[in-house]
Amino acid sequence: MTIGLATSEDADLIHAGLLTIARHLGSEGKVTSTPQDIRRHGFGTQPAFSVLIARIGGDFAGMCLFFPSFSTWRGQKGAYIQDIAVEERFRGTGVGVALLRHTAAHVRMGGGTYLRLSVDAKNVSAQQFYTRMGLEWSEDERIHAAYGDAFEALAGLHESGV
Repeated sequence: MTIGLATSEDADLIHAGLLTIARHLGSEGKVTSTPQDIRRHGFGTQPAFSVLIARIGGDFAGMCLFFPSFSTWRGQKGAYIQDIAVEERFRGTGVGVALLRHTAAHVRMGGGTYLRLSVDAKNVSAQQFYTRMGLEWSEDERIHAAYGDAFEALAGLHESGV
């Protein structure tokens, strides 16, 4: 297995990895991003995220998509893992473990001291995996989000006409 940073040429593979997660959760219809979105926002002068890709025998085996984070309470840099995907035929072969460890090492090399992530409530197998890997579930936090119209209203775009 090899693991390395993705390039813009990997956008289709990254997007396919996202669809793998969505299929696993029965939520493929919720994915509205495109490979072009991945290419546009993940690469260039100000990438919004980084991706490590695992390959076995040259074939895409999995990926971990993450971006910088900062803990104001700890006063330390870290990373938020948005997505980890392992191709079905490579599950149980250590790809997920290797991706998580490589991501932690990559973040540490950049001065980071922690990883954070959230897990879909239905994805019990992922929750168990993260617990086995030493990531603790926080009973003290809940994720809140604003998307679409809710985000636009919060940003004040409806009132200002911007």
